[in-house]
Amino acid sequence: MRNPFDLTGRRALVTGSSGGIGFGLARGLAQAGASLVLNGRNTDKLAQAAATLRAEGATVDEVAFDVSEGAAVTEAVSRIERDIGPIDILVNNAGMQHRAPLEDFPEDKWHLLMRTNVDSVFLVGQAVARFMIGRGRGKIINICSINSELGRATIAPYVATKGAVKMLTKGMAVDWGPKGLQVNGIGPGYIKTELNAALMANPEFTQWVTGHTPSRRWGDIADVAGAAVFLASDAANFVNGHILYVDGGITATL
Repeated sequence: MRNPFDLTGRRALVTGSSGGIGFGLARGLAQAGASLVLNGRNTDKLAQAAATLRAEGATVDEVAFDVSEGAAVTEAVSRIERDIGPIDILVNNAGMQHRAPLEDFPEDKWHLLMRTNVDSVFLVGQAVARFMIGRGRGKIINICSINSELGRATIAPYVATKGAVKMLTKGMAVDWGPKGLQVNGIGPGYIKTELNAALMANPEFTQWVTGHTPSRRWGDIADVAGAAVFLASDAANFVNGHILYVDGGITATL
C-alpha cells in the first residue's frame, strides 16, 4: 500500500517561505517528498532559503511576487503553472503583525494588515484554485492562528485578520469541496521562531506561555510542519473546512 502521507510527485507553493514558519513548512513538505515553489518579496532571502533546502536534497523553485497585489498574483501563478508545473498544494502562510493600543492603532497599519493577512489568502487561493478546479483535485492550507479564536491586548486588528482567515477557509471549503479540493487551516500557538526570539528571551512571558499551555512548552516549527504534511496528504482526503490548532492545548484552557 502507498504511504498516505507520501507527497512524492506533488508540487507545493508556500507563500512567505523565505524564513520563519513558512520556511519550516516548506522544509517539512519537502521531507515528505514534495517539490517546492518558494515565495517572498526579498529575492536575496528567497535565494538563500532555496539554496539551504537544495543542499538538503529538496527540489526547489523560487518565485518572488507580492501576494497582496492581484495582478502580480495572477501573473505569477500562471507562470508557475506554465513554466514549472501544476501546483498540487498551496500553503497560504504570508502574514505580518503590528502591535499598538487599539485606540491609537494607525489606519494605514490596519489596511496593511488586511492586505497582507487576508487579501493574500483570497487572491492566491483564488488564482491557484482556478487551476486546481480544472484538474479536479488540490490541497489548500491557510495559516490561521490561536488568535483566530482568542484575543490579546494591542493586536485587535491582527486578531480580526486571523478570524477572517478562519472563516474564509471554511467558505473556500464549501465552494470548492464539490470540485475536488480540500481547504483547511492550521492555527499555530506560541512557536519558537526568530520573530519570537525577544518574547522567548523574556522569562516572565515564557513563564506565562508555558504556564497556560497544557503541554508546558513552546511549540517547534516541526510541530506545525507535521500538521501541514497531514493536511496536504491523502490521509486528509475527507478533512475539509477544518482548522487544526497546533498549540499544545492552549485554546482548550484559556
